[in-house]
Amino acid sequence: MTAKKAFALRLDPALHDAVQRLADAELRSVNAEIEVLLREALGRRGVKVDRTAPARRGRPPAQADEGSDDA
Repeated sequence: MTAKKAFALRLDPALHDAVQRLADAELRSVNAEIEVLLREALGRRGVKVDRTAPARRGRPPAQADEGSDDA
């Protein structure tokens, strides 16, 4: 699983409130909304950012026993 990079971000309270309202309207977290806004802004500047594969959720697939003969 690829870990996301965590860092502190200081925002003007009015800017945070605006991002919060936008995130609420889009049913996203503030963090996810900031990611969307950054990707859009980078795209407008011609910077392509590849998406990493999302982490697989749920139980891992069962592995077959190598020594069993169920046939």
